[in-house]
Amino acid sequence: MEQLLNHIKNYSPLSTEAQYALHDCFEQVVFSKNEYLLMEGKICRHLYFLQQGALRGFYTVDGKEITHWFGFENDFVTSFHSFITQEPAVENIQLLEGSILWAISKDTLDGLFNQYHEIERLVRIAYEKYYIRLEERYVNAQFKTATERYENLLRQTPHIPGRVSLGHIASYLGISQETLSRIRSRF
Repeated sequence: MEQLLNHIKNYSPLSTEAQYALHDCFEQVVFSKNEYLLMEGKICRHLYFLQQGALRGFYTVDGKEITHWFGFENDFVTSFHSFITQEPAVENIQLLEGSILWAISKDTLDGLFNQYHEIERLVRIAYEKYYIRLEERYVNAQFKTATERYENLLRQTPHIPGRVSLGHIASYLGISQETLSRIRSRF
C-alpha cells in the first residue's frame, strides 16, 4: 500500500486525510500467472494499481488474440471504457506473471470523489496519462514503421523482452513473429 501512496504523490499531492481515506478503500488482490483480471462481456467494477507483476489487455477478433496494451509495476490498470460506463468489456485482461494489485470499486471511488476533490483531480490526471498513451499508440501504429515501433517500445519499456512473450509483443506491434524476429536480429 505504501508503494501506491508514494506513487500517487507523482500525480498530485494529497492531504493526510485523503491518503487515509484511500488507504482504507483499497483492497489487496493476488493473481497467478495466466489468470484473468477481466474477461470480455463482464463489467469491470474496479480500478487497480499494479504493485508487482505484469499483465496485458487484448481483444479477440475472429479467434485471434490482439494485444493492445501491457501493464507493469506502478501502472493503474482497468478496462477503462467498461469501468467508466459500467457496460460489458470488449477486452480481456490477463496476468502475464504472478501479480499483486490493489483494487478499488467504482462505487467507492465515486464516493471519494464527492468527499475529496483532490482524489477526483488525481484520477483525472491518471485518465489523462492513459489518454496520452492511447494517442501515442495510435500515432505509432499509423505513422511509424515496424522497426520504429519496436525501438519505441524498447525505449519506453526496456524490460519488456524479458517479461513478455515474443508472440504478445508481435501482436502489440501489429506484425508477425517472423517480422519481429528479423527486426530483433538487427539489434
